[in-house]
Amino acid sequence: MRRLVIVTGLSGAGKSQAMKSFEDLGFACIDNLPPVLGAAYGALIDEAAVERSAVALDVRSGGPFGDVAFVIDRLAKADRQVEVLFLDADDETLVRRYSETRRRHPYAERTEHLAGAIALERETLAPLRDRADHIWDTSRLTHGMLKQRISDTFVGEARQMRVTLIAFGFKYGLPLDADLVFDVRFLPNPYYEPALRPLNGNDAPVAAYLESIPDTGGFIATFFPLLDFLLPRYRAEGKSQVTIGIGCTGGRHRSIYLARRLEAHLGSDDQTPVTVVERDLGR
Repeated sequence: MRRLVIVTGLSGAGKSQAMKSFEDLGFACIDNLPPVLGAAYGALIDEAAVERSAVALDVRSGGPFGDVAFVIDRLAKADRQVEVLFLDADDETLVRRYSETRRRHPYAERTEHLAGAIALERETLAPLRDRADHIWDTSRLTHGMLKQRISDTFVGEARQMRVTLIAFGFKYGLPLDADLVFDVRFLPNPYYEPALRPLNGNDAPVAAYLESIPDTGGFIATFFPLLDFLLPRYRAEGKSQVTIGIGCTGGRHRSIYLARRLEAHLGSDDQTPVTVVERDLGR
């Protein structure tokens, strides 16, 4: 089946970089396409018998530019798998990126401040975000990390469901793209053990400390079977990506340890490739 990825999302969240990554991975790409030209693009890739393609739609939807949702529906065909990738980022990151590049925001003429333009665009794109197949928070993704995630998700068997485990710290905010979030701050924090403070959840002394706590085993005995129940049902519903956030205070000890334990547990299932993101380890 031919595959078409529609890339959209907030301005400054990385759509252009994502398109470069798709191009590097062998996709036929077109950037910043007005939605009104979507049907013509679909006819073009059909005529050329393109197997894998990606298109970034212009965020200015409506009026002469066309309607994004209508175009997505038109592009979906029996012999074509259409997936929508929505790129998001937190407001602080978007403001910083625009300040660094000194680019003008597409919604700047509608409000006096950049923060207002971002808020307006976020509100306008909310219906599109709701219907996306993949929602990724790029706030802390480097270009290399974004490319790897695109490769992991869109290159290979299309019906294979992939799982991303994000170990994060609540003090730095929730991951925007998480489908499920688990709070493990009820476990004693290794940070308060002087010998463990400079280490992280990948280190054996931290693992030994957490495994000595009865509640760790009790949580795992409940947590893992819950996901063993949920993931096959998500796969049966056609989900191609599930993102699970595991959070502690700083994202260095408990969350990483449990993400790695879960990775090892899920790794026995060949139908579920697993990626671990240690989001806040470098903070």
